[in-house]
Amino acid sequence: MEFTVTFVKLFFWTIYLVYPLLFFFSFLIIALGQIVCRVEKWETFDGLYWSFITATTVGYGDIRPMKKVSKVLSVLIALLGMMFTGIIIAVTLNTTTVAVEKHGDEKIIEKMKEEFS
Repeated sequence: MEFTVTFVKLFFWTIYLVYPLLFFFSFLIIALGQIVCRVEKWETFDGLYWSFITATTVGYGDIRPMKKVSKVLSVLIALLGMMFTGIIIAVTLNTTTVAVEKHGDEKIIEKMKEEFS
């Protein structure tokens, strides 16, 4: 249980530290999605939905851009989404590593290092 508490505290603290970057990426994704929404003449919510589906690289295909400028912006949204997701993954991996080092038995950690080296 101590490990989980440590992980959660570290995770949210690190997310707090990178929040400006995550907020900036989210803002760009939403803004670009709304530009595509206007170009494609979609409803506002559909543009928001589409931009986050594109940013997460899920891409259901139920809504898709038809115009060239929209397609170019969709690639940019996807790249921003990969960076956004990459930051979350990096924070999670780093937090897990720190929590394991803090709470892990040194003998177990050394054995794992030897085994996976």
